[in-house]
Amino acid sequence: MSDDTDVVWISSSHVLQRFDRPLLQYISQSMNVDQWEYLHDKDEGSSIDEAVDLIYKFLGRYSHPIHLAGHGAGGAWFTAAGIALTFARRYPQKVRSLVLLAVASQPANTWHVHYYLQRKLFTMSREQVLASCVRHLFGEQPHNTSKMLMGVLCRDLEESPLLHSLFKLIELPKGGVSMPIMVCGSKNDIIVNSPALKGWLKGFKPEDHLWECPKGYHFFHYFYPQKVCEQMLSFWQPYHLQSMLTSQLVFQNLTN
Repeated sequence: MSDDTDVVWISSSHVLQRFDRPLLQYISQSMNVDQWEYLHDKDEGSSIDEAVDLIYKFLGRYSHPIHLAGHGAGGAWFTAAGIALTFARRYPQKVRSLVLLAVASQPANTWHVHYYLQRKLFTMSREQVLASCVRHLFGEQPHNTSKMLMGVLCRDLEESPLLHSLFKLIELPKGGVSMPIMVCGSKNDIIVNSPALKGWLKGFKPEDHLWECPKGYHFFHYFYPQKVCEQMLSFWQPYHLQSMLTSQLVFQNLTN
């Protein structure tokens, strides 16, 4: 049943979804998780308004506010986290809390910016830049693994609805949300480093939380899913318990 769902994980890149799965498997052992993916045809136009409208329709099946979560690997506002952040700002009554993974305080600073800056600043081939991005996103990997990851990143560049390009890099509005927010990162993430992550603190409320994984690079939730899950569950626990108590009271009132 839809009303059993606690968390909705937002995805905007079909190619990069594989890196979310270990974390979602851990979360699903303790909470009910649903997934929403922004699918975009190459011949179709796209906009953040369209994505937000689609997720609004999707969340219409729930009679209660939902915990939204996502990783910032996709392109600009079309990152999973960017879509979730925009939705939470427009429809706060629909969102119980927001968890953003690997998202800078300037939300447009995705790995794609890192890629395009290298292409503009250095006389390197596309393949050389992709190899560099693999090292920065995942750390040093065996040759075959590195080649496979280069292919994954190449597909993400080709298939994701990006706002960035070699000719123009987009900046987006900074700021937080009205509901509780948790922002997670990795201490050795070159794409979203500690200063970029801690920029969120300027707009934090008392109930908000920032956590950094000791290591794991940009996809730290893939390398350390259990550790990340424990932090997220700790953040959600007060709201989850409150929801459970409310449900119990409603049930008792109905049966008395």
